Amino acid sequence: MEGEDLALFERSIQHATKSFTGDPLDRALLELGWHDALALDPRAAVSTVFTQQGLMNRTSTALDHVTVAGLGRETDLATCWIHPDLDQDAPPGAMVGGNVSVHGLGTYRCSSDSRCRLVARRDDSEVLVTVDTAALARRDISGIDPTLGLVEVRGEAIVIDSTDLTPSSWSDAVALARLALAHELLGAGRGMLELAREHALGRIQFGQPISAFQAVRHRLADTLVAVEGAEAALAAAWDSRSPEDAAMGKALAGRAALTAARHCQQVIAGIGFTTEHPFHRYFRRVLVLDQILGSARSLTRQLGAELLRTRRLPPLTPL
Repeated sequence: MEGEDLALFERSIQHATKSFTGDPLDRALLELGWHDALALDPRAAVSTVFTQQGLMNRTSTALDHVTVAGLGRETDLATCWIHPDLDQDAPPGAMVGGNVSVHGLGTYRCSSDSRCRLVARRDDSEVLVTVDTAALARRDISGIDPTLGLVEVRGEAIVIDSTDLTPSSWSDAVALARLALAHELLGAGRGMLELAREHALGRIQFGQPISAFQAVRHRLADTLVAVEGAEAALAAAWDSRSPEDAAMGKALAGRAALTAARHCQQVIAGIGFTTEHPFHRYFRRVLVLDQILGSARSLTRQLGAELLRTRRLPPLTPL
């Protein structure tokens, strides 16, 4: 998509994410043809939806569809998806014979859908399997960000259907999902930056807005540099589409979002801790999103370990 088509798509998604969250947002995305756009132009579809979702602090099951698309499979709108546990990127299932043991996370759809899909390890390969959701233990996670709607999924179930995957399918799916999460993290970072900017312009101390103070300006400037630097790395990851660059983009986005949370909290000060102010919802969201499919810290460690193992630097990316 490009030109007027892309602009219309972006305006439509912006309106949907501003108006809805949860199931209503899922229905709105379906009506807008987002799933068709995901197949036609993954970069435009993913970057638009997840950036707006982060910016508006909304929730949907879009990550399920992105992961399935990364596997090269068609989205099943009637079946929920199981992701790896927090800070993990290995398949959430292990298949032995006709059974699969499941240890992962699902979205809020896991509480209602009768079947779920996941990738499981079988010997030295990955398999896409479908199981009966009722056979698994499910627990709503009400921790740091209960509004995200994550569900812990555990147990063992009989495999209803299975499909062998190519060796690169899972890494491709993880890479695409990491790009999506990176966009959502950076959208949330920009959302926090806008809240801090508005507060700095309106908060008066010593007869002038605090935006005139050098310390406040430096924090906002550092946040903007972190977010835009991560966005440049993310754009390069889209160009290369390599799992390593996707991991790097996710790590930098997580670090930028956490930097935004830290600096913007200092600018907004005490009111940012109150339930009446929206800032704490963004802060909670980025703490959890950073952990999905690898945190900034763990991904940096993994990338560093790989460099030490291979003794080879990847090609430099022009930013």
